[in-house]
Amino acid sequence: MDDARELTRRTAIALGGAGALVLAGCAPGGDGAGESSGGSGDSGSGPTPSAAAGEDVAALADIPVGGSISATIGDEPVLLAQPTAGDVVAFSAICTHQHCVVAPAGERFECPCHGSAFDAATGEVLNGPALEPLPSVAVTVDGDRVVTS
Repeated sequence: MDDARELTRRTAIALGGAGALVLAGCAPGGDGAGESSGGSGDSGSGPTPSAAAGEDVAALADIPVGGSISATIGDEPVLLAQPTAGDVVAFSAICTHQHCVVAPAGERFECPCHGSAFDAATGEVLNGPALEPLPSVAVTVDGDRVVTS
């Protein structure tokens, strides 16, 4: 993954961008940086966090069994869940609908922008408007810590 970050419509508006720049993000058949359009197969749903193997992410004890928390890997937001004791999974916290930051909510993740919900154990969409699951992030449990793998 390169260090260049894509400019989202939300960021363009916040920075004062207008006109063609904002409209380009809405155009169908774009570069995949915009909203997924009804089953078009757009799985490029935003940046997937990456880090060197072994980067410390969280304490295992901070993730409730059957629950979830938010964290960061590098500068990217992630969601961690512990579906069963000692089994930790991680996903990008960037919604696959319009790239809002998704929040942990126990056994699910919820997007505050448009109401999408995702299964915390699998990242799969529970209800839309998101159509694509949250991208998984490789983590492992090392003793009492969760680290990148």
